[in-house]
Amino acid sequence: GPNSSETAGNSSVEVPSQDIVSADQEIAAQLAKEKKIQTAPSVKNLEKYTDVMTLANSLLGTPYVYGGNSVNGFDCSGFVSYVYSTAGFSITRKSSLDYFMNDTTIVANPVPGDAVFFKNTYISTISHMGVYIGDNQFIHAGSNGVEISNLSYDYWDTRFVAFKRFNVVK
Repeated sequence: GPNSSETAGNSSVEVPSQDIVSADQEIAAQLAKEKKIQTAPSVKNLEKYTDVMTLANSLLGTPYVYGGNSVNGFDCSGFVSYVYSTAGFSITRKSSLDYFMNDTTIVANPVPGDAVFFKNTYISTISHMGVYIGDNQFIHAGSNGVEISNLSYDYWDTRFVAFKRFNVVK
């Protein structure tokens, strides 16, 4: 089932420790610059979030394709871009790192539909993202395709960085 797959397929990659320290400093500096969002999105945008999650769930099992951003195959940021754009948000296709640094803001209390970011999956900095669906779970395009994973699983827990909201979501 979609909850059974808990690996990203990249767990054997060794990231040099000096790269991790540098990346961690860059990530911390970015988060320190952001004013944490304290409120939920508007009712209109929460309705769009429902559409994001419905669409995301309809894509479970879609294969992983590096650089993919269509129903033929997705990578993580291509998946997020596709579901948000299709739900009516103006999201340009970018990398997870670019979204983290330029297009999102950290949230105090994530709601289903907010983005979730990870580091050290295959490079030392922000390198994976997905859509938070509640109950400590997220949906994403992992190496096994579009799947649901649990944030408390050790692989994700040790790489979790932040819940963030796209700046176009008010």
